[in-house]
Amino acid sequence: MSETHPSPEQAPEETVETVTPDEAATAPAAPEVETDTPEPEPEPAVEPEESAAPAPAPRPAPRPGPRPGPRPGPRPAAPATTGNDADAAPAPVPHHDVAPLPVVDDTAAIATATTFGRVDEDGTVYVRENAGERAVGQFPGVDDEQALSLYIRRYLDLQAKVSLFEARLNQSDLSVREIDSTLAKLREETAEPAAVGDLDALRAGVEKVAADAAQHRERLDQERTVARTAAVEARTAIVERAEALAESDPARVQWKAAGEELRGLLDSWKTAQHDGPRLDRPTEDALWKRFSHARTAFDRARRHYFADLEQRNSEARSVKAAIVEEAEKLSSSTEWGATAADYRDLMARWKAAGRASRKDDDALWARFRAAQDTFFQARDAENAALDTEYEANLAVKEQLLAEAEKLVPVKDLAAAKSALRDIHDRWEEAGKVPRADIQRVEARLRAVETAVRSAEDAEWTRSNPETRARAEGALSQLESAIAGLEADLAAAEQSGDDRKASEARAALDARRAWLEQVSKAAEESR
Repeated sequence: MSETHPSPEQAPEETVETVTPDEAATAPAAPEVETDTPEPEPEPAVEPEESAAPAPAPRPAPRPGPRPGPRPGPRPAAPATTGNDADAAPAPVPHHDVAPLPVVDDTAAIATATTFGRVDEDGTVYVRENAGERAVGQFPGVDDEQALSLYIRRYLDLQAKVSLFEARLNQSDLSVREIDSTLAKLREETAEPAAVGDLDALRAGVEKVAADAAQHRERLDQERTVARTAAVEARTAIVERAEALAESDPARVQWKAAGEELRGLLDSWKTAQHDGPRLDRPTEDALWKRFSHARTAFDRARRHYFADLEQRNSEARSVKAAIVEEAEKLSSSTEWGATAADYRDLMARWKAAGRASRKDDDALWARFRAAQDTFFQARDAENAALDTEYEANLAVKEQLLAEAEKLVPVKDLAAAKSALRDIHDRWEEAGKVPRADIQRVEARLRAVETAVRSAEDAEWTRSNPETRARAEGALSQLESAIAGLEADLAAAEQSGDDRKASEARAALDARRAWLEQVSKAAEESR
């Protein structure tokens, strides 16, 4: 198919196609139903018809662009195209991600589109628009209906593209770039198409879809803004946690767990960077710089900590090794008391030395414990032999305790003191007892000694001359006071002064009670 270009006298904006009957015959006359996304149909080859007027240079063909796939259901027969049209034919767009469009009654659509076109006597096809009538092509040698059918099918194809794009816009997640490119292509194809139909309504439909696309873009922009804000917050949380790990007190950090957590934060960063929304370059660079700095600071602190720890472990290992050598030298000592005190001192020095590495600590402690056990086992063996020897002494001392405990309660102080002195002498002659019984038997003897001593103190209190003299002086004073109060009572009763008589009587009763107590104490001290 070739276009018949206008002569210099014709209007430059009009382009008229010339279509031969053979070209029109190559297009299918009846619509067919698609069940799946079809392969693109080959365009029929069309031989150009010779034109009477010399044709100027051909208009540049439109750039190829995407073309939506056929609508589900009946579709119009593919129109015959020119060579330039074939080059510009866009590839079909799969529609598996879009809900099927409703089946359109092509008969009614064709009838409606027909009202916008006419065919001249020479086969020129015109379309009526709001701007006026425009020639869209030439189809000589056929009736008007056949001449219009080719251009009506082109109109229906354009209408299908707009409908398909509208459906995809509402039902699929198109990118902004795809939306813009498709809109640009639709506007280009509907500007002055070689088609017959309600082109003004078609262009209005394109602009309506463009308005919907603008809202879609705005929604995408808002979603991207929200997603980017959330991504910035998530990345910031990763950075802040890494900084918290880097700023932790090295003495309190669990380095293995903290290192694993930091590696997990790095994996989270990579995942967010790969799968999440893109951040603007300054924000991402600033966050990455903080994250990288935190990782570097953490690694530096860890290396310093373990270097210091190694130095402290080395120092502790040297100190403990010296302690172990001393302990091993003391293990054969038979000076039980002094050496036991030395081992207590070595243990205190061991605790103050700090920790070496676990391996060194365990090995040195095993040597220290072995030396200590050697000494104390030898001491315990000798004490056990002595305890066996002292069992007879224990029997003697238990007999002495039974004899001493019969002195309590003390009735004859002099006899008790004499008997206790004899028991002490025999106690010393009996010798040592087993270590486990020392405190028990000595406590029983001390109890008897305490009872005798208490009786002696009580006897001294009763026989003390100073106490007796104080008691006799008190008796004399009380007797004088009682005599004076009796005289006062008699005078008050004689004068009839009841108040003075009552006071004198109360004072007299108190002095008489005191006199009785002092007299009794004086009698006991004689």
